Amino acid sequence: MSSIRERNKEQILRAASEEFADKGFAATKTSDIAAKAGLPKPNVYYYFKSKENLYREVLESIIEPLLAASAPFNEDGHPAQVLKAYIRSKIRISRELPYASKVFASEIMHGAPHLSAEQIEQLNAQAKHNIGCLQRWIDQGLMAKVDPHHLVFSIWAATQTYADFDWQISTVTGKAKLDDADYEAAAETIIRLVLKGCEVAEPVASEQVKSA
Repeated sequence: MSSIRERNKEQILRAASEEFADKGFAATKTSDIAAKAGLPKPNVYYYFKSKENLYREVLESIIEPLLAASAPFNEDGHPAQVLKAYIRSKIRISRELPYASKVFASEIMHGAPHLSAEQIEQLNAQAKHNIGCLQRWIDQGLMAKVDPHHLVFSIWAATQTYADFDWQISTVTGKAKLDDADYEAAAETIIRLVLKGCEVAEPVASEQVKSA
């Protein structure tokens, strides 16, 4: 029974992500979510109680990976390795959770009315921690003297565009859907731009062993 419950919740959550991304919170109907999920409408309320709760669950489904993406940032990490891992994690989120990413982007653009104070604090604390790490590396001479705030903003924009502006990307590339090679090329391009632009050298062998 638990597996059926989890499968139904997953189907509803996936359908809700698509509907909210396409129509926004106000215009989305629970009946449309149920139809897309292939389940009766009462199931939506049984598992999530209300449309607002379901919307918050969609937001939570993207917030957790976004917070987890910053795991490589720590005081002992080498900037080249940390930035590579972070950028790849952000690209993977855009690829695997494109609809939830759009919902999150829309939520932020509207002033985050549905995010809890705790979620806002978590996201802000994460950003400040990452910026603090970058600033320490700059002070240590491991990176060029770039503005760490705007470096973080630029990485956000460069990686999240593959989810939030997928229609434009598909139109320009002529592809209905990007493949493995496209996402790999995206990650490598952003990594190259960031590392070269910030004058970050690759760690020497001894540093790689230490960080491992």
